[in-house]
Amino acid sequence: MLPLAKVQSLILKHSQLEKDLSSGAIDKNSFAEKSKEYSDLNEIIKQAKEYSEFEKNKSELEILIADENGDKEMKDLAETELEELKKNYEINEKKIKIFLLPKDEADTKNAIIEIRAGTGGLEASLFAGDLFKMYEKVSHKKKWQLEIISISKSDAGGLKEVIASIKGKNIYSSLKYESGVHRVQRVPDTETQGRVHTSAATVAVLPEAEEVDVKIEDKDLRIDVFRSSGPGGQSVNTTDSAVRITHIPTGIVVSQQDEKSQIRNKEKGLKILRSRIYELERQKRDEERSKDRKSKIGSGDRSERIRTYNFPQGRVTDHRINLTLHKLEEFMEGEIFDEMIENLSIQAQEEELNKLA
Repeated sequence: MLPLAKVQSLILKHSQLEKDLSSGAIDKNSFAEKSKEYSDLNEIIKQAKEYSEFEKNKSELEILIADENGDKEMKDLAETELEELKKNYEINEKKIKIFLLPKDEADTKNAIIEIRAGTGGLEASLFAGDLFKMYEKVSHKKKWQLEIISISKSDAGGLKEVIASIKGKNIYSSLKYESGVHRVQRVPDTETQGRVHTSAATVAVLPEAEEVDVKIEDKDLRIDVFRSSGPGGQSVNTTDSAVRITHIPTGIVVSQQDEKSQIRNKEKGLKILRSRIYELERQKRDEERSKDRKSKIGSGDRSERIRTYNFPQGRVTDHRINLTLHKLEEFMEGEIFDEMIENLSIQAQEEELNKLA
């Protein structure tokens, strides 16, 4: 049960912020921060007020029901209202608990998504390409801005690897559950016997780190330049514009050769490097906070198979929450992506709530 004082402090804070913002009592430096805090509280204030008034409203209804001389019709209405009040109390309590859960500081950030073909040869690269098209369609529908940072195509028209930046509102919170091994079961176009093949692709979603999040010292970097090459070692230009950046303290290596300009390749490489270092630090911190934590969702364990796309049966299954949607075609078109993400978010919240219990 939630402490009533905690809920009432939310109502008090909302009221104070409302007064300060309307009176102009907040200085320019903290106005944006206070406005956001007020806006966040707006989402939960109705539930908080109902929750804090529950006992008072419950007592009034119980007195009405217990009155032997009371009107029967009024007593019946009071009983119905009491049932509704109790139901809303439980719903409100859950919503407030979710609101009070510690926020992931990275949730509001943009994201860098990395997709790589896994086991399964050419079929795996075709599936990696299909996954990337799916995220492109989701981005288009949500009006997110997707920009390819690095891309390596396979001979069959699929993708060996693609790294892209996705910008918009709360991108990381929407995509963070995509990290892991995605498995596909389907009959390849080259299969003459009609046999179903299984292959896989890995997806890594990293919060895009700003310079203020990760400070990279020049002395910690080793930068090698080399000549860009296309498929089969074919030179795509005649200058040493490709860049390999090694972050000496962590051993993280990033290569970038998509641009003709060495400066642009270095900029893109540093963007990826910064996000990988940021994610590494976040993982270390999370492990220190709870060494025994084995969350099924959001663990970032990329060796774990998270989802299966079964084309013959037209279904997509997320193994972390045992959810199967028999709408694979719509899912690959980005139509019902939100349905999967909402279910994953709810499960993650449930797990966090159980820890608080």
